[in-house]
Amino acid sequence: MNTRVLVSGGAGYIGSVLVRILLEEGYRVRVLDNLSFGGDAIVDLLDHPKFEFHHGDVRNEDDVRKALSGVESVAHLAAIVGDPACAVDPELTRSINLDGTKMMYTIANELGVKRFVFASTCSNYGKMSDPNSFVNEESELSPVSLYAETKVELEKFLFGQDSSNVCVPTCLRFSTVYGLSSRLRFDLTVNEFTKELALGRELVVFGEQFWRPYCHVRDLSRSVKAVFEAPTEKIAFEVFNVGDTKENYQKGMIVEEILKVIPEGKVSYVTKNEDPRDYRVSFEKINKTLGFEITTTVPESIKTINHAIQSGVITNPDDQKFKNID
Repeated sequence: MNTRVLVSGGAGYIGSVLVRILLEEGYRVRVLDNLSFGGDAIVDLLDHPKFEFHHGDVRNEDDVRKALSGVESVAHLAAIVGDPACAVDPELTRSINLDGTKMMYTIANELGVKRFVFASTCSNYGKMSDPNSFVNEESELSPVSLYAETKVELEKFLFGQDSSNVCVPTCLRFSTVYGLSSRLRFDLTVNEFTKELALGRELVVFGEQFWRPYCHVRDLSRSVKAVFEAPTEKIAFEVFNVGDTKENYQKGMIVEEILKVIPEGKVSYVTKNEDPRDYRVSFEKINKTLGFEITTTVPESIKTINHAIQSGVITNPDDQKFKNID
């Protein structure tokens, strides 16, 4: 395969997994990343014959043009990710997440790139109006954080493009991610909860009744590859929730799964009756349209994360490098 694709943010938590999946499938993979979290996640790929790294910023036009030159498809993951990280510097967040993405798409279309896959989020749904229902791609969007607000604005920007554009956009609304990665994070619910109990600490859980969908980092990455390889008419100007309907969990349910693996774990709950985010999501569309199915579940990954910590493979899971904010 001689197809060259660009992964922006390819040294990140999801990006570094996606890059490996694409290389395994024979793609020529170029990464554009500013290495704000370092380059350890991709250092072993530098001598791969089909891997190419560009150190640059998605807000810098020269960097973007060089990275997009000769590329067939783009997976745009580069962003300040998550509510806490975005709240630290709202101006910087808007600059990177909004301005950078808009320029990336505009130049991609100008250069004849065929596909633009944008990493969005299920956080766009905010809070369900009916707690007994599931939201889907047609449901109302109610972003309650700057992070989700930028994603909603960018979806509108992409779907507002002319249908005759060479570069067709697809938006993937990712579930809450978890799992091991070359650029590991322990500030994500499943990973963090498992870490705390694996280290013998008491886990304090706020608002155990609120719902979220969860999806393994490798499966989220696989969804990008699925869009790259799907017929254009199935993915052009489309949005897909990414995950599995069975993998919607309340926080308390995740704790129950961890306690099956670490039965001696100590947990305390703090009552929280108001949470701006509370949603169960249907993933029927991506399954029916692209035949996409997950390969890993939350209970399976809990065992893997626990083993990585208990066995000492991860020597200091409290290290600041495993978080997206200081």
